[in-house]
Amino acid sequence: MWINDVAGEVTECRVDVIFVLDEAQSVTALNFHLIKSFLVSLVRQLDINSGNTRVGVATVSSTVDTDFDLNDHTTTATVEAALNALVYASGFTTNMHLALEHVRTTMLTATAGDRADVRNVVLVASDGGWSDQANTQVCTVWKLMKNFLLISLFQTLF
Repeated sequence: MWINDVAGEVTECRVDVIFVLDEAQSVTALNFHLIKSFLVSLVRQLDINSGNTRVGVATVSSTVDTDFDLNDHTTTATVEAALNALVYASGFTTNMHLALEHVRTTMLTATAGDRADVRNVVLVASDGGWSDQANTQVCTVWKLMKNFLLISLFQTLF
């Protein structure tokens, strides 16, 4: 309901959403759990059951993993369960530049469920302590900004 308080109720809004979660040790297990709780609350507000919204998740620390693709879950309940099943891995660094490249080249593809006629949104939940700040900001983000919205949420929350 809180999303509707800001933007009003929107129907028939088609979107492909990728959540990128930082799981480096600087985030801590408690904050990773808080991020998951926030995302579950957010997912409950999305129009997933109708097929208008698709959700995918990648986690990043020293490595980048696709936890689930846009075409893996078709109901709010299964996306919520998949988010709740994520386990904090506590890696040493945050290779966000590699994560954003992975999203662009692997997750935002037709094979992974991306729809060419639908807007892509990538939400990054991170503490901002990225291992390669220059490449993350200049290279990858510049390329991504041409195609979809990038939101860095975690810096403002913590």
